[in-house]
Amino acid sequence: MSAADRIEGALATAVADAGLCGAAAAARLPDGAAVEVAVGVRGADNPAAMTADTQFWIASCTKALTSAAALLVVEDGLVDLDEPVGRWLPGLAAPSVITGFDAAGKPELRAARTPITLRRLLTHTSGLAYGFTSPLVDRFATATGLSVGQNADQFPLAFDPGEGWVYGTGIDWAGHLIAAATGEPFETYLRRRILDPLGMDDTSFFPNAEQKSRLASMHARTPDGGAAAIPFGMPETPHFMMGGGGLYSTVTDYLKFVDAVLGRGPQLMKPASLNALCASQIGERPEIGVLNSAQPATSNTFDPFPGADKGWTLGFVTNAGPGPNGRSAGSLAWAGLGNCYYWIDRTAGAAGIFCSQIFPFADPRALAAFAAFERAVYAG
Repeated sequence: MSAADRIEGALATAVADAGLCGAAAAARLPDGAAVEVAVGVRGADNPAAMTADTQFWIASCTKALTSAAALLVVEDGLVDLDEPVGRWLPGLAAPSVITGFDAAGKPELRAARTPITLRRLLTHTSGLAYGFTSPLVDRFATATGLSVGQNADQFPLAFDPGEGWVYGTGIDWAGHLIAAATGEPFETYLRRRILDPLGMDDTSFFPNAEQKSRLASMHARTPDGGAAAIPFGMPETPHFMMGGGGLYSTVTDYLKFVDAVLGRGPQLMKPASLNALCASQIGERPEIGVLNSAQPATSNTFDPFPGADKGWTLGFVTNAGPGPNGRSAGSLAWAGLGNCYYWIDRTAGAAGIFCSQIFPFADPRALAAFAAFERAVYAG
């Protein structure tokens, strides 16, 4: 049995067991071969066959691309990783920290004691949080009627910069920093420095008509565990939350970026910058990379390696020990809100990207399908 047949068979079984309409996946095998597979259909409302060129909203899989772009800005000498970003981003020059709520439900704030830096934005140690990962920030949004997507500069921090870890909007802000420092729109810079050099022509914040014809439908879990198609789409005009989660792509295209991190194909950056992108920047602890959900309809609580020590690089979560499904210690990984997942094992030269489209994030059955895909990649 060929590797492609083995992986496709494992994926087909896993996707059926997960109650998903379909999924696509691409892998770089330890022997250097590439495999792309797709099973099922594009949606409960779309009987077109799932294919490797199906378009997915990859959500936070966008983050690693933005982080790589930010390191190119650092490489060019425009920004320092450890200088306060207020020079470029006035909205982050004097942030507040939320400490609680008074008896009337009004948010209680104080000035942050330390500055936000690019390193803190990229490592999720800035204190900037999403509402679905921070009960305090979620309650702040409800109490004020503000939206992270529309009023990002009015949101407080969950803690002083450098004093904790929480998944949030830091890399969205990094996209705005890139635009301010380079003088060109973030999406233009990302296209010029990352997407075009890698030939990622099917990756975009704003898919064209032909790409939209290949979109997978978004779904939500039904009470019986099935999947029902739901209306979904990112805004058609630029919005704040782009660098952290705005891209659409295909597994074929995303594998090109994964390959670049593995050191295959075009060299995007100097070796020192690539090593910085991939090296853990903060002490490895079990709570790193954990999303404690404050909004169950958006995300389940997610721990990429339950109970194990994890670190965060300038672009990825990294596992301190070997993973349970084949990846080596020190591998890189992350995910996207619609249940897209990837890993990059630079030790073994292996990697994979799995894409489905269903809410909420960290769907246990979708995660089981991703795990089955990973095991099949290493099984040869």
